Amino acid sequence: MTFAKSLPIDDALPAVRDALLARNVAVLEAPPGAGKTTRVPLALLDAPWVAGRRIIMLEPRRLAARSAALFMAASRGEQVGDTVGYRVRGESRISKRTRVEVVTEGVLTRLLSSDASLDDYALVLFDEFHERSLQADVGLALVLQTQSVLRDDLRVLVMSATLDGAGVAQLLGGDAAPAPIVRSDGRAFPVETMYRPARSGDRLEVHVTRVVQEAITDSDGDVLVFLPGAGEQRRVAERLSGSDVVHAQHAIVHQLHGSMPLAAQSAAIAPARAGTRKIVLSTSVAETSLTIEGVRIVVDAGLSRLPRYDVRAGLTRLDTVRVSRSSADQRRGRAGRVTAGICYRLWDQHEDFALVPRTRPEILDADLASLALELADAGISDPLALRWLDVPRAGAFAQARELLAQLGALSATDANGRITEHGKQMVMLPVQPRLAHLMLSAQQRDQAMLGAQIAALLEERDLLRADGHSAPSLQTRGASGYATAPSDMRLRVELVARAGHGQASRSEDASHHATIAGARVDGDAVSRVRALSDDLVRRVRERDDGPRATNRVSPTDSASTGALLALAFPDRVAQRRAGSEPRYLLRSGLGASLPKHDALQNEEYLAIAELDGAPPEYRIARAAPLSLADIMNDFGDQLVREEVVEWHEQTQSVRARKRTMLGALAIEDAPLRDPDAAAVRDVLLEAIMRAGIGALPWSASGTRLRERLAFLHAHDTSWPDVSDEALRVTVAEWLGSQLDGMRKWSDLERINWSDALLGMLSWERRSAMDRLAPTHIEVPSGSRVTLDYSEPLAPVLAVKLQEVFGWSNTPMLLDGRVPLTLHLLSPAHRPVQVTRDLAGFWRASYFEVRKELRGRYPRHPWPDDPLTAPATKRAKPRGS
Repeated sequence: MTFAKSLPIDDALPAVRDALLARNVAVLEAPPGAGKTTRVPLALLDAPWVAGRRIIMLEPRRLAARSAALFMAASRGEQVGDTVGYRVRGESRISKRTRVEVVTEGVLTRLLSSDASLDDYALVLFDEFHERSLQADVGLALVLQTQSVLRDDLRVLVMSATLDGAGVAQLLGGDAAPAPIVRSDGRAFPVETMYRPARSGDRLEVHVTRVVQEAITDSDGDVLVFLPGAGEQRRVAERLSGSDVVHAQHAIVHQLHGSMPLAAQSAAIAPARAGTRKIVLSTSVAETSLTIEGVRIVVDAGLSRLPRYDVRAGLTRLDTVRVSRSSADQRRGRAGRVTAGICYRLWDQHEDFALVPRTRPEILDADLASLALELADAGISDPLALRWLDVPRAGAFAQARELLAQLGALSATDANGRITEHGKQMVMLPVQPRLAHLMLSAQQRDQAMLGAQIAALLEERDLLRADGHSAPSLQTRGASGYATAPSDMRLRVELVARAGHGQASRSEDASHHATIAGARVDGDAVSRVRALSDDLVRRVRERDDGPRATNRVSPTDSASTGALLALAFPDRVAQRRAGSEPRYLLRSGLGASLPKHDALQNEEYLAIAELDGAPPEYRIARAAPLSLADIMNDFGDQLVREEVVEWHEQTQSVRARKRTMLGALAIEDAPLRDPDAAAVRDVLLEAIMRAGIGALPWSASGTRLRERLAFLHAHDTSWPDVSDEALRVTVAEWLGSQLDGMRKWSDLERINWSDALLGMLSWERRSAMDRLAPTHIEVPSGSRVTLDYSEPLAPVLAVKLQEVFGWSNTPMLLDGRVPLTLHLLSPAHRPVQVTRDLAGFWRASYFEVRKELRGRYPRHPWPDDPLTAPATKRAKPRGS
């Protein structure tokens, strides 16, 4: 085909044709603006291997798919839907005459599901593959399998602006030589780069507005502003629309993101009207896929919003992250498409060094439920059976299959977890698996319209946003610091239902200033959701071949919203925690909370569709009430009834409960009157082990017995070890039988600790203990004095000196092996000598003690020869 206007890619087209004639795989590298998206498919239509079949080109974004198809059709002087058509979610412009189909990537996997060999297609073309979307990676893996198993004549061409072409070529080549790589030079004009870091305390919209005003004042041309999301676009647009600088430059502000109506998207990328300038506020959709006429200035906030899947929490959240270096360079290049331009980067120049080289592939961070379902539909349970640039994470993939089994998409009885009929129906619906299950379940309940509306609401951007002018009681603050919309999904369902049934005026539906429950209504979003829900209802009814009570689509009843949401998000069924704050526990064990004053704050159960924030407690963004009857009806077979005997720290006692559990949720919880005695004992023993042996309420007699046993063990390890650690480890053996009938920590005070410890000894050992380590010893005065075993290696006999007159040697324990340590006391019971050598004391030290003390204690005997003097415990009578 001959093109009227030359583009840089034209010089590379012969090499692309030759590469695909010689091989069934090829890689094309061409920078943004080279023309690859709109030139390559048309240039290959007449290739001999096409043979009248179709070419299908995958675009990662709906906006780019529509735009590319419209441009190619116009270049042939045709209407879209003739030679060139497109298919995106909710919209199709395809006819029998169509030879080039531009589709979003989910369409390809559904085509493969219905026709694994792709017999009607000669070439599958992956455009903008450098974006590494999840669906692109899945689609390529499945197409390469089709090529190797069923269709060796099927061609595959991967096109990219910035990519590791060698790695992709190796992947495409498989066991053969790498695929040929064709490279095309772009046509770029010089772009001056200016750095404008934010001032301290500036919010993003303030910073962006200031730089845009500088840019349109200092330079000519239209402005393309990169922002992370629609919310930031809206706030910047509001500030710019009120700017005198913008009005003076006759500039018109446009927003551009994937969920906008087609007419608004077309207006954003069309050339500015004569005498005006254009300021386009865009997400990353404008990095490579689109050409926006007239742009000379780029203002890059340096941020992007990417999905990140939290495997532990089982949910995906959008994280605002710093762009990669390749993305920043692509954004900068948009200013130099047709003439020299300027790029304002809203960060310090030295921060460039901290940018990561490339954006992480989505397959490494995404929820893999859709991928796992598509592979299961292709008969693949192990992703390693396919060829990947980046292999899906094993943990995330396993979790995805667990979810699919819970949704009934995979067989729970089949060892390989094969796809069920329900799963096959889910694959054919253009929504994520959770929502496909919701829609099919709703259809079975004669609630197809409600199911479709809920699915559409969750697929599209939220149609409610907080109104900064609403009453304080209705305004809450989210993690970003901005007011948050009410969480109740029923409000959204009712809005869409009213729009569909003509209960609200056309002007009200379109108004961005209409409010409901203190939130602003995005009229465009309402229209999009309504259109998508109508399409989804049609699709689910076309595929409905199961038994139902009737064959009708019932009118919307928003009261059932929570029950249907719970089917899609069974792991996010939540129960209100006790207390005044609106805090909830999810079935999965996660914690979440509602903003104060939210209308759902007093609901006992919720089905949560969307969570914001991060651990330890997420914020509930969208949810609906759920009744106990709904839970019993839909999850009755998953309830676990159990008798729980556990330690209650607050009361320091064993608590026995009869519970019905749904995951972490206690649906029913009542006292258990007659708990198993062994279970009670075990819980009490566990509490003792946690607290430690030292925390037990030992009696004095028990402590003395334990010290005697410690003495024996210290000198003979065949005796039991009664150290804290040894007793803790064996607590069930020596204490268990003493705990019968006890449930509180205070009950432990009733234990006979001596009996418990003696239970560790045989009768022979008990008798031997009294001989080897007696409790008392009789001294010459006739007194029976208690021995102190608190120091196991040196037991102590503390006795008045006068009571041991006549003892010539130190008394011994353990059959004469261990001498006692004698604490010889004065008449006032103060130690005057500590010794283990009594004979030596009499010979030497006694006389020094006698000399010092007999004047102080004259009524007590201090004989010259203590070995022959009578021992006594009494003082002399007064006056004697």
